[in-house]
Amino acid sequence: MGKVIAVANQKGGVGKTTTAINLSASIAVNEKRVLLIDLDPQANSTSGLGFEKNNRSVYDLLVDNQQAEDLILNTQLQHLDLIPSNINLVGAEVELVNIENREKILALNIRSIKSKYDFVIIDCPPSLGLLTLNGLTAADSVIIPVQCEYFALEGLGQLLNTINIVKKHFNPHLEIEGVLLTMFDNRLRLSHQVADEVRKYFGDKVYKTVITRNVKLSEAPSHGRPVILYDAQALGSQNYLQLAAEILSKNNN
Repeated sequence: MGKVIAVANQKGGVGKTTTAINLSASIAVNEKRVLLIDLDPQANSTSGLGFEKNNRSVYDLLVDNQQAEDLILNTQLQHLDLIPSNINLVGAEVELVNIENREKILALNIRSIKSKYDFVIIDCPPSLGLLTLNGLTAADSVIIPVQCEYFALEGLGQLLNTINIVKKHFNPHLEIEGVLLTMFDNRLRLSHQVADEVRKYFGDKVYKTVITRNVKLSEAPSHGRPVILYDAQALGSQNYLQLAAEILSKNNN
């Protein structure tokens, strides 16, 4: 049965989608079967893997009860599949609001496909609304990306509170998979100060791997590719391969 990992932080611009795409790709090149679910209405994971944003999408799974199997797209990487997103997802929170067990719709609808994958990665939107709630309820664990910039810890208390609420009411087995430092610039004292602060706050939950600022990492999505297919030698590629190795080691895969 595949492990389901949500990537979540309600702050925008923390490297959440970059992490969802490139972690998924880096696990896939280790010949593990990975499904990436784009749960963000901005659909950046979808376009970042080279797909148009007008496909049938996770919206059809959540609102129209379509089968997850029918929505899966094969990516350029042999072991990486995608359930895409599109702009229709913006209205999903309103459409789901009166549905019973609305927080569990994603969890229920991916049960049938989890066994086909080693990992299912969910790219949650930058908010703590019903979509993120579905992602956390469906997940076994959550990765929290934290950028090494001012206000890095701002709002994290709210996210941790949401995780605790999900544990209490919907998903008692939800754990923090890890906290990932992103946008690290070794030349800046601020980056080191924030990294120290995050490690002090989260302790051994913080990954040893740190994602450094990297031009290739920023360029890759505009080419519709994970960075490992755009430039395998780039520092961003190496960072995410290291992160994948750390996660695989932790999960004994």
